[in-house]
Amino acid sequence: MVETEASLPSLLRRRSRVARSYKYRFFPTTEQENLLRRTMGCVRLVYNKALAAKTEGWYERQERIDYKQTSSLLTSWKKTEDLDFLNEVSCVPLQQCLRHLQKAFANFWGKRAKYPRFKAKRNGGSAEFTKSAFKFRNNTLWLAKSKEPLNIVWSRFLPEGVSPSTVTVKLEPSGRWFVSLLVDDPSVQPLPPTDKKVGIDVGISSLLCTSDGKKIANPKHFNRLYQKLKAAQKELSRKTKGSSNRYKARLKVAKIHAKIKDARTDFLHKLTTSLVRENSLIAIEDLAVRNMVRNRKLSRSISDAAWGEMFRQLEYKCDWYGRTLVKIDRFFPSSKRCNHCGFVMDKLALNIRSWDCPSCGTKGIDRDINAGKNILAAGLAVTVCGADVRPDRHSSKGQLQKTSNGRRKQKPKSRVLGIPRF
Repeated sequence: MVETEASLPSLLRRRSRVARSYKYRFFPTTEQENLLRRTMGCVRLVYNKALAAKTEGWYERQERIDYKQTSSLLTSWKKTEDLDFLNEVSCVPLQQCLRHLQKAFANFWGKRAKYPRFKAKRNGGSAEFTKSAFKFRNNTLWLAKSKEPLNIVWSRFLPEGVSPSTVTVKLEPSGRWFVSLLVDDPSVQPLPPTDKKVGIDVGISSLLCTSDGKKIANPKHFNRLYQKLKAAQKELSRKTKGSSNRYKARLKVAKIHAKIKDARTDFLHKLTTSLVRENSLIAIEDLAVRNMVRNRKLSRSISDAAWGEMFRQLEYKCDWYGRTLVKIDRFFPSSKRCNHCGFVMDKLALNIRSWDCPSCGTKGIDRDINAGKNILAAGLAVTVCGADVRPDRHSSKGQLQKTSNGRRKQKPKSRVLGIPRF
């Protein structure tokens, strides 16, 4: 369906509000911390018991237990003498964790995720409150069963005239408390159009290389603190399990991991935001990152680069700001294909960073810049003529290209994500 000029105002109204989460750190009082820890413990208990009931029902009776049945189980658990403490915390987070478990199973049956796992206390915890379990007024937040408001560090204020629909409190393994406020944000609007388009090739030595010749160095946040983390983990392994010293050593390791995570997240957000603001079209490769990390030699470097998180941020930010994101098929020979004549090398080892084209005679072709240019060209071909568009889990015939050994090679397919409708 083609959007007409008359339908543009209604389209803008539909996009005027975007569900956006604002995350803040807060410092609870002793009473609030005790209440929140008990709430998260109850959430973890209910989640694990419901998961065990679902697993038992399927393996013993081939029965799929849904949310209504687990909700009935929760009511019966509250009536027992051993679990009567479940009545001391808000019932909303307990119901929400059952909804999350139901969604996890839906993703599993839909082959979008692995089988749900049991929650562990060492991973911290979280509790989700809906509107009936909290009060928000004048940038002050009260949670159910709590007499005092949360002491939130307002690093940035919420947009004017909005109130959160969901509040999620999270305790990190490092001991830090965070609260996330989900709001309908009216400030997210499409960015002004620009003529710039870019193709991105990701790597390890350079985090990414663009089609216009720019290379962004990989900060390697994990390597920066690797020796400090190694020493802290060695100290942790020597502590007696269950002792206070082991708890302190575990916190020390968790804090180092938190530093690495914060630095990586901050860098990726700044990088992806600048890419989305400067370019109207971004072409990337649809890489199978989960499969690539199985390589023992490169798994740590790939995980530290966080390609999957970078692609995730590009995807939702392009959708927010009206940009076009094109994902090129992962088997597209972007590095082995000459961007001048289209010649495809039969083999190109990873240690070869530049090569000469035997067909057109171009010398000193930079592997990464060449890949970025080819990715951009493939993305433009898809958006202009719609050729070789392939949805997920579908196959179609592609065009053939010559290779260095004289045989015929199939040209991989591409697919488009986030094409703006106006």
